[in-house]
Amino acid sequence: MATTSWRKIVYPCWRPSTEGDGFGNSVSDANGRNEGLLWYKDIGRHVYGDFSMAVVQANNIVEDHSQLESGSMSSVDFGPQGTFIGVYDGHGGPEAARFINNHLFEHIKKFTSDNDGMSADVITKAFLATEEEFLSLVRQQWSVQPQIASVGSCCLVGIICDGVLYIANAGDSRVVLGRLDKVFKEVKAVQLSAEHNASYESVREELQSLHPDDSQIVVLRHKVWRVKGIIQVSRSIGDAYLKRSEFNREPLLPKFRVREPFDRPILKAEPSIVVQKLYVEDQFLIFASDGLWEHLSNQEAVDIVNNCRRNGIARKLIKAALMDAAKKREMRYSDLKKVDRGVRRHFHDDITVIVVFLDSNFISRSSSNGPMVSVRGGGNSSIGVNNLV
Repeated sequence: MATTSWRKIVYPCWRPSTEGDGFGNSVSDANGRNEGLLWYKDIGRHVYGDFSMAVVQANNIVEDHSQLESGSMSSVDFGPQGTFIGVYDGHGGPEAARFINNHLFEHIKKFTSDNDGMSADVITKAFLATEEEFLSLVRQQWSVQPQIASVGSCCLVGIICDGVLYIANAGDSRVVLGRLDKVFKEVKAVQLSAEHNASYESVREELQSLHPDDSQIVVLRHKVWRVKGIIQVSRSIGDAYLKRSEFNREPLLPKFRVREPFDRPILKAEPSIVVQKLYVEDQFLIFASDGLWEHLSNQEAVDIVNNCRRNGIARKLIKAALMDAAKKREMRYSDLKKVDRGVRRHFHDDITVIVVFLDSNFISRSSSNGPMVSVRGGGNSSIGVNNLV
């Protein structure tokens, strides 16, 4: 009998059953497809190879947003070419994630032009500029929509440019690299992003070092570590009520208000950044919100991608995660699919997955003639996409 881990790897690669669950191998059109709570684009081309995207909704309004941009990384015609990947996992509402989806990449292009090239500094500036714009929006809306001060989003970005990979993260989404080990002839998982979640001791230590006079900067509640006893992530874009004291007051709901006044941001928007050269052994990247990683280990996800065909691989990963979610609740996967949005959140989170393949023959050569693509997954209660080819 197959082991549980083996089933997780193999089962999503079988042909779909005759009942048709929306996770089979049908080829999507150029704009992606909606099937119930699932949006997917099975296969597409970016500057350096293929990609696959999928989003499954759990909340009443999907709070995940995402995008893939392929082509110019600059505002000027002669700027560098590359691929930009963004996964924005919202909380408290979709507004911050939607705002990032509409503004962050434009800031990347602007700062790349201003600095004559891509760099970690360019990405940090783009994150902080997006943060400042959103906080300005919160200030404008405060009198009519004060709860927008409690809305925020994790922000995970990958940029492939001139053979170099940039990973920037604020929050607890994750990117995992599938790298070929030539000695053992295996594709192994390499986690590239650092997660900013109070469940990690290193994050709690960082918070305590930044706020040495606050004994309540992290609080254990119901066996879960939370910043100020409220939120798990220590970095985000938005969450104005934990960035600016002017929003830490009525009419904001009491559950979001911090008792003690503060004169410096409790959460940070600055991302942690990894910069590394890409090699021929680097096969693919899996970008996903934490909803995927709650159910699949890094290696399980890499094994699924490595053992299945590219077409539809993002939704195969989502299917594997949902099967695990159903198993944990001792229910059938077919029954979980019948649970409507909102109620579905009790079983799993919104999940976004973007798989980006790295074809070495494209990585090593000039990318000036690569495809110009813009794809966005996620949106409102009806998940949408915008694709320009």
